[in-house]
Amino acid sequence: MKSPRVVTGIKYAEPLIFDRSRAGRVGFSIHSEPGDEDIRDIPESLLRGTPPALPEVTEPEAVRHYVRLSMHNFAVDHGMYPLGSCTMKYNPKINEVTSRLPGFTMGHPYHPDEWNQGSLALMWELERLLAEISGMDAVTLQPAAGAHGEFTGLRMIRAALEARGERRRYVLIPDSAHGTNPATVTSNGWDVRPVASGPDGFVRAADVAAAMDGDVAAFMMTNPNTVGLFEEECDSIADIVHEQGGFMYCDGANLNSLMGWGRPGDMGYDVIQFNLHKTFSTPHGGGGPGSGPVGVKAVLEPYLPLPRVVKHDEGFRVEDDRPESAGRVRAFLGNFGVMVKAYTYIREMGGQGLKDATARAVVNANYVLARLKDHYHVPYPRRCMHECVLSDHDLHKYGVNNVDVAKGLIDRGFHPPTISFPIHVHGSMMIEPTETETPETLDDFVDAMREIATAARETPEALKDAPVKTTLSRLDETRAARKPILNEDWE
Repeated sequence: MKSPRVVTGIKYAEPLIFDRSRAGRVGFSIHSEPGDEDIRDIPESLLRGTPPALPEVTEPEAVRHYVRLSMHNFAVDHGMYPLGSCTMKYNPKINEVTSRLPGFTMGHPYHPDEWNQGSLALMWELERLLAEISGMDAVTLQPAAGAHGEFTGLRMIRAALEARGERRRYVLIPDSAHGTNPATVTSNGWDVRPVASGPDGFVRAADVAAAMDGDVAAFMMTNPNTVGLFEEECDSIADIVHEQGGFMYCDGANLNSLMGWGRPGDMGYDVIQFNLHKTFSTPHGGGGPGSGPVGVKAVLEPYLPLPRVVKHDEGFRVEDDRPESAGRVRAFLGNFGVMVKAYTYIREMGGQGLKDATARAVVNANYVLARLKDHYHVPYPRRCMHECVLSDHDLHKYGVNNVDVAKGLIDRGFHPPTISFPIHVHGSMMIEPTETETPETLDDFVDAMREIATAARETPEALKDAPVKTTLSRLDETRAARKPILNEDWE
């Protein structure tokens, strides 16, 4: 006879019916053993007297139900996910295997350092790998996401300025910056001073010089920027900011277009956050744990958040004796499982592999741009980096916009690209194919985009109904935003 299953420490083999009469306990025909949780003190009002009204289904029916539901969602394991700026590339399954090794999963932050030497060694090595890739001098792994990394980076800048006895008021942000930058600035107690990019998509040093003064703490620049272009004057801009005592912050969201070829630390930047879910292939989105490490130059190293992993002759220790630190930004040392996945990716790829991945990402984006430039408006007609930006400008005369293009792609088996961002390009469609997509997949995507462009000219009304092949057809997005359905009582 098989042993009863164990659920939350209570062993049961009979239906879920609460009964106080059995063995003086509350349970499901409880088989008590030493260590079982005693639940006699649960209030009577919280106990169920009859079985729940669950449907009676066979195992195949239950499995098919949940598999069918899972197929209603789109994921990077299903197909191309060309979200510009978000870098939705394939997550190698070896990353999942290593992150679940018992030596990693059984560790705990409250264990003595002697018990966690392997995990501490991995974190120490990952910090140095990220520092080498970015050209920085030191790294913290604590932040839980890219935006949290931004917050941490600016917090260290604030600590450095306060150590100099300065209380500056502004941070410069170009309109081509990553979308979370303004919120990061205000959450650190500063005000945003915007800098407009030029008609060619670049931030010009002269415009930064006009906006820069002794009241500006830092300049946050996404490089490459959110229209997929490398900021050509970043070194001159860094000189201008440094001359006024400010700091250069590089938003590392698009580092996957630089790694192996250029290092922000060599371009005049003082701090950068790494989006491990973008550049280093850990899972992205879904509400799960993220990771946004921050790298800094030596001038900011004393202000790294606590605690720190330190290597000694006898091994690795966690230390928090850093009086100049900007303080804690995270419980313990961060989301360790995500770190294991990123470490696995870097070690598996090696230096040349990372460089090759960057090259392929840039080539793929330019390939897509070259094959679509005659079918869609291109606001910045030049070679791009890892992503390209199109717009719906030429489709307006047919009554079609970028939302219609996105819905049409869904019917053709592709997740839409990022639309309406960056906001300074009206009707934008930002496409990032990533390095993990094959030429055949790119051709299929291009064919779908071309087909939609043709449909916009010849049968625009059909695009207005898209998608028609999904479980739900097109929603009234305005109504959905203003009157969201939060329960099952809907018409």
